[in-house]
Amino acid sequence: MPEQPTYFSEDAAMPIASEAPTPLHGFRGQDRVAPTLPRALTIAISREAGARGGTIAKRAGEKLGWQVFSQDLLEYIAQEGTFRQEVLDNLPPAATAWVDEQLQRLLKEQNLSRNPTILELARMVLSLGAQGEVILLGRGAGCILPPASTLHVRFVAPLEDRIAYMGQWLRLTEAEAAEQVRKRDLRRADFINTHFHRKPSDVHQYDLVLNSSSLGEEACAELVVQAAKAKLGLLLGPTSDL
Repeated sequence: MPEQPTYFSEDAAMPIASEAPTPLHGFRGQDRVAPTLPRALTIAISREAGARGGTIAKRAGEKLGWQVFSQDLLEYIAQEGTFRQEVLDNLPPAATAWVDEQLQRLLKEQNLSRNPTILELARMVLSLGAQGEVILLGRGAGCILPPASTLHVRFVAPLEDRIAYMGQWLRLTEAEAAEQVRKRDLRRADFINTHFHRKPSDVHQYDLVLNSSSLGEEACAELVVQAAKAKLGLLLGPTSDL
């Protein structure tokens, strides 16, 4: 996979860069875990607009040494043919079979949208999930990836704090920032409902829901790291050496 440039998260003032080393676990078609699961974890992050999900994802990625893929980067990879093909070509046969299996499951069991753009996005998210040790921000990644090998996280914050952050980040008036928050929340909710038939506000689909205002960015990032380690232990089994 070629070296990644720096991309900016939709709601982060800091760039999300790809600085991680080669993954330690990766996909295993044969091992003590079932061949239908990656032997590595992926973190899928959902967030309310202005809840600082991008900056927290970056912090968690730095702590874990994992790559962080922003919403914009996920869309770019899914649509850019050469880059997308390189990712797919680097998958071992067992991982490719797993991606196909999961995509069919989404189509049959969860009525995934058959929009070609969404299908390409789903295939790319699954391909990244098959390799593991990545953090995926937005674009329905949590709806695409299976719960057993994915830590599903959502960041929330009081509306007034999100408006204040949005205004500071984009240098908007309070009224303009409030409108930005409203539009982004609505756009994300419509995207998830239209293509994945879910509601982002349904807390039962997440492993972890964190209030970034009350906890702060650093504590949120550390909690994500600890939850990832705990879920990885469940994925690998009690005999694994983490």
